[in-house]
Amino acid sequence: MPGPVDNTLKHLTELSAPDWVVRGGWSPAPATLIDADIATISGASDKVIRVTGPPDWLLAVDFQTGHDAVAKLADLLLYNSALFKRHRLRVRSLLVLVHPGADSPQLTGLYERGFPNEAFDVALRYRVVRVWQVPPSQWLSGGLGLLPLALLGDAEPTQLPTIVAEMKQRLDQSPSSQARDLWSAAYLLMGLRYESALIHSLLQGIPAMRESTTYQAILQEGKAEGKAEEARNILRLLGHHKFGEPPAEVQSVLDGVNDLHRLEELTVRVIHAASWQELLGLTGPR
Repeated sequence: MPGPVDNTLKHLTELSAPDWVVRGGWSPAPATLIDADIATISGASDKVIRVTGPPDWLLAVDFQTGHDAVAKLADLLLYNSALFKRHRLRVRSLLVLVHPGADSPQLTGLYERGFPNEAFDVALRYRVVRVWQVPPSQWLSGGLGLLPLALLGDAEPTQLPTIVAEMKQRLDQSPSSQARDLWSAAYLLMGLRYESALIHSLLQGIPAMRESTTYQAILQEGKAEGKAEEARNILRLLGHHKFGEPPAEVQSVLDGVNDLHRLEELTVRVIHAASWQELLGLTGPR
């Protein structure tokens, strides 16, 4: 199931469809998003980019943030074939690697599949964009949907304040709702590369961030997680003093308790329990 980062990248594509034609290395051309009509294929995107020719063609953009990008190549071939069959238009595939952890020497732009010591049976040529190798100026000069990626481009952390300032200059001229969405996207994507303290220091002065429900929800979630971790540490300290070092099974259970109220209840029960197992209900009814 797509997560926040996947949905964010899809939204950015919707905002700047023609830009991905240029970023992939093809000539600029009018482009719009269309329904892919291959949603029955597991993992397939529900949108693709239709590029005006002649001839007209389709661009299938696939974003990768994890280490399984090589395994994804078989899916790229499947989507490419399915799109051609459904729309009867030639299809080009673009693999966008958002994080260096998704990279591999095997991502050469050519995927071949066949039997050992025989010529390949099927092949797919695709293009690769490694976001962190692209200068921020190229992301900043494109459509609005590319702006958040500038913060993941080829830049040192010391350059980030300047990038944020350039983004702000452009987004201040956009509708407030769109600016909030794009700043929220920047916040989520920066989490793939930078520590939260740095991200907060860079974006906390952006008025649109304070108005973003997504950003505020993330902050509240972080505060709740911090309180739960503090309560868990107190529980470990009291339990260790009374019961000794918790065994592995107990540690696993403790790590899985994230409800603050539940952790507070367990802390009170330490007084009456005779062991970690009794405290956590591991030796009988909870």
